Amino acid sequence: MITLKGMTWDHERGFSPLVMASEEFSKKYPGINITWDRRSLKDFGDYPLDLLASKYDLLLIDHPHIGISAAQGILAPLDEWLSGDYLMDQWKNSVGPSYRSYQWGGRQWALAVDAAAQVASCRPDLMVGREMPSTWVEVRELTEELTGNQKIGWPLCPTDAMCSFLSLCANIGGKSFFDEEEGIPKSTGEAALALMFWLLPHLHEASLASNPIQMYDLMAAGDEIVYVPLAFGYSNYSRAASHGHRLHFTDIPSMTRKPEHALLGGVGIAVSSKSDHIPVAAEFAEYVASPEIQSSLYYEAGGQPGHSAAWMDEKINKDSGDFFFSTRETLEFSYMRPRNQVFPAYQEEAGVILHRALSRAYKDRTQYVPETLEEMNQLYRYLKNNNQENL
Repeated sequence: MITLKGMTWDHERGFSPLVMASEEFSKKYPGINITWDRRSLKDFGDYPLDLLASKYDLLLIDHPHIGISAAQGILAPLDEWLSGDYLMDQWKNSVGPSYRSYQWGGRQWALAVDAAAQVASCRPDLMVGREMPSTWVEVRELTEELTGNQKIGWPLCPTDAMCSFLSLCANIGGKSFFDEEEGIPKSTGEAALALMFWLLPHLHEASLASNPIQMYDLMAAGDEIVYVPLAFGYSNYSRAASHGHRLHFTDIPSMTRKPEHALLGGVGIAVSSKSDHIPVAAEFAEYVASPEIQSSLYYEAGGQPGHSAAWMDEKINKDSGDFFFSTRETLEFSYMRPRNQVFPAYQEEAGVILHRALSRAYKDRTQYVPETLEEMNQLYRYLKNNNQENL
């Protein structure tokens, strides 16, 4: 009996489809057993993968970690274990840059089993008679139309505040806005921060303490949050079997009226180079990322597939209130973050700086635009220089 251990993230979308796929895989190969542990949503983005790679055969990972993981040699290059035809199908059926986001140094380090980006969402029953905003000016106008205790929400805990900030920067400055030597250009970064501070007083009070899951739970349970302009999409909340009020997801508002450059999220399945069973682990990765599994049990178990066959499936879209049809354009034009060795640490620490500034501004109604950007860029330059000195 071969037993593989996997590490994923603690949400129905990240855990249940892998458990179900593992059970089916074990029926196909009775001598193989796969078990899964879970880490928190925050740890999913922040916890060092090298520590996990020594304990687990299979890892669900975020694409900004690819550069440092490749340098550390902790992942098995899947192009050594999977056929060229299979990988070509994955590339052709990538939703946006999801497949490419797990490439580094000419190798393929993970498969995009889950595709996501920051998208907009609403409670359709509370938006009756109103158009979904396509620009940020229209988002502000919506805040002024809402009455009583109804507000727009925006998940702005440190991690998600940083993700939204990067989406705004990319929408304002283009996909290549980030200078991997210096950080964020002054004009782009200050414009993005000014927009966040501009909307801050009009947000639901839970915004600064929420991640997307917490915001959607609140949105689905009560009638206070009408609309969310930017947050990672979760098809779980738009499904026929969802708990509470169903949400509708759609393309983001932008400066150009085009849903451009929302931050790419999603999840890739990778194989630890330290595994004693790399061929078997790679075969499971191939199985779970296949169009057949992605379009059936992966979605049915609560997953958010990464293969376009599932995104274009009419049955899946009918069940999810057209989640996949309605957000596809945002995914196709999404922004892929830098994947160099310092970016994961920068994103985490810069999110704390940004959240601190937003929290102060929410209390005293003072905007901290130039100083916040400068502190974030100083952090990036410090991390970059420190990394180079340690090479």
